[in-house]
Amino acid sequence: MNTVVVGTQWGDEGKARVVDFLAQEADAVVRFQGGSNAGHTVVVNGEKFIFHLVPCGILHLGTKCIIGNGLVVDPGELLMEMKTLQSKKITLKNLYLSSGAHVVMPYHRKIEEREENRRGRRKIGTTKRGIGPAYVDKTARRGIKIGDLLNKEILAEKLKMNLAFWKNSYELDFSEEDILKQYLEYGRKLRKYITDTSLLIHRLIEEGKNILFEGAQGTLLDIDHGTYPFVTSSSTIAAGACIGTGIGPRYIDEVLGVTKAYTTRVGKGPFPTEIKGEIGKILKERGKEYGATTGRPRRCGWLDAVILRYAVRVNGLDELILTKLDVLDTLDKIKICTAYKYKGKTVKNFPFQLNGWEECQPVYEEMEGWKENTSRLSAYKDLPYRAQLYLRKIEAIGGIPIRYLSLNPERTNIIKIS
Repeated sequence: MNTVVVGTQWGDEGKARVVDFLAQEADAVVRFQGGSNAGHTVVVNGEKFIFHLVPCGILHLGTKCIIGNGLVVDPGELLMEMKTLQSKKITLKNLYLSSGAHVVMPYHRKIEEREENRRGRRKIGTTKRGIGPAYVDKTARRGIKIGDLLNKEILAEKLKMNLAFWKNSYELDFSEEDILKQYLEYGRKLRKYITDTSLLIHRLIEEGKNILFEGAQGTLLDIDHGTYPFVTSSSTIAAGACIGTGIGPRYIDEVLGVTKAYTTRVGKGPFPTEIKGEIGKILKERGKEYGATTGRPRRCGWLDAVILRYAVRVNGLDELILTKLDVLDTLDKIKICTAYKYKGKTVKNFPFQLNGWEECQPVYEEMEGWKENTSRLSAYKDLPYRAQLYLRKIEAIGGIPIRYLSLNPERTNIIKIS
């Protein structure tokens, strides 16, 4: 069984703990897009593990963990992450890195920082990790690949060309010689992990292995299908799993979407259901809504079924995994956005071409809260009746069944529903 796991919102839906849970039955876990701007958190016996580039399945002994060609990799950050995992006695013998993944260079970080500052009030809210400029180089066909770090002549030639290009637009003070020396050393340290991961994945498929494809960010941050320009620079939807790993779509057996019981967003961009009052603060504090990568507080709001239905459609979702239901335990009333009002009209589908986001007003259905502690429950039948009603309402409005329910941060607290 080959399964793709994607986020249905603007990221931070809890994909890491879901992937960690599903990885128990997987022979391999594959990251297929993004970079170190993603922060995936797994809690094991109270200990927190934060992943940026290494697939979450690395916590399971014997599971192959593959960093696909669709990523842009900062080798310094990857090595730091690997060192942290090794200090916690996590083995990396089953870690593989695609020779075709592109490399984040030090000037990419500086360029992104300056670009963001130039935007002024139109800032996107990037993590300034150099992800966007690295994808720009990739698309412009001048990118440096992981495999290039193993060849001094090729790396030197590409580095010289890129620095010359970027210096035309930015005042960059980087030493070509220093970067070459540093990145060749990165290549030396990573050499034993670098391979043709597309071939590796195909061989696993031929052997009938169970493969889990792990996405980063969320559907609404997709470069083509998200709330552009407030998006990331890669394809975060399920189709990106094929492009970012080098397999055909017919090899994907199912697609699971992870959605939070409410909605959050980091940084700038439209957010029709955002709550700026006391309830928003309650969600932020109870849900510990702070970015794993930047520490920035997340904006919080009610569950938005308009974007959920959109995510179901563009990803071809089979089922949902709902997270953080317990964060809503203390609320008297709970709302679900079922549509938007825009210039007097009701909009039920995601307004992909709509520019007037600030004029979109959410249309809500209000439900009674359950006012009971659900964080330690272990069976669906033990959920308060009103909590069960909330789940069924999400299924009805979203048009998709919920397979699993995640309650507290611990990896074991996931309840099977369907």
